Amino acid sequence: MKWLKKRIGLVLGGGGARGLSHIGVLKVFEQEDIPVDIIVGTSIGALIGGAYACGISSQELERKVRDYVNSDEFQSSALKAMSDMYSGEQESLLQRVQSFLKNQVYLVQMLFKPGILSIDAFQSMVYNFVPDIQIEDTRIPFRAVATDLISGEQIVFSEGSLRQAVMASSAVPGAIEPVKEGERLLSDGGIISLIPVDVARKEGADIVIAVAVDRDLQTDENFTTAKDIYYRACEITSDKLERYELMDADIIIRPNVKNLHWSHFSQAVDLITEGEKATKDMLGSIHNARSLLKTWINSMKTLGSHRQKQYGSKR
Repeated sequence: MKWLKKRIGLVLGGGGARGLSHIGVLKVFEQEDIPVDIIVGTSIGALIGGAYACGISSQELERKVRDYVNSDEFQSSALKAMSDMYSGEQESLLQRVQSFLKNQVYLVQMLFKPGILSIDAFQSMVYNFVPDIQIEDTRIPFRAVATDLISGEQIVFSEGSLRQAVMASSAVPGAIEPVKEGERLLSDGGIISLIPVDVARKEGADIVIAVAVDRDLQTDENFTTAKDIYYRACEITSDKLERYELMDADIIIRPNVKNLHWSHFSQAVDLITEGEKATKDMLGSIHNARSLLKTWINSMKTLGSHRQKQYGSKR
């Protein structure tokens, strides 16, 4: 009775650097021996989820993140410059001036290029985390979600190059150049599906555990420019989309990512810790859901066995 196999789906949402808290979630899953039958990821969730689905442990993922954040490649990257720009932690007038000038340079680049970040640098980062294999060959079934900018459709990767799927799913609009694939122009899955719970359901998950890494919508920020207002409008739209998607999740894990900007990869250690804390807080619900599912499966097996015996005796 193959249909009775219990299936736990883990859905890892998008959110840039805030998604590093997914690693903390996976650490607790390993410690508690919580099985995962399928992983679905959007954006950073596709990067972390895809790597984990290949058999890379949470400890190894954490090491890779630490190494990357401390590397010369990251420290000299546009991603690090963008993080500094939004951190508000510049200590001197010189640093504030440098941040302002970088900001203007990136805004000008947005008018003439499809992405601020170098596609080569982005590819290097993805390749560092994700091995060169086919999605069909991952140890844990995996799905990555992207958005086709041409048709506006949700694209779910279930086969083909894992690296290509992750790059497409993680191509943050404006920051990273979209990925061309045939007639499609693929960008961040979060445009259309921040937390693709529906994909996990369609793949047969009986229990869906969703990890949301969105920023707190409440803010005391001042919206003084058109850019500020536009970004704020996008955040509100994303929040409403996320709430709708999460209605079909059984368990929601919400790491305390505070109000971090998506580019703050330098906060990796704290974010991983927050992922652990949030998951431990939900362990009771997770174990209870597994227990209820196991009880239901056993009852269905018993009923099936009883009917089989009854049918056999009539013959």
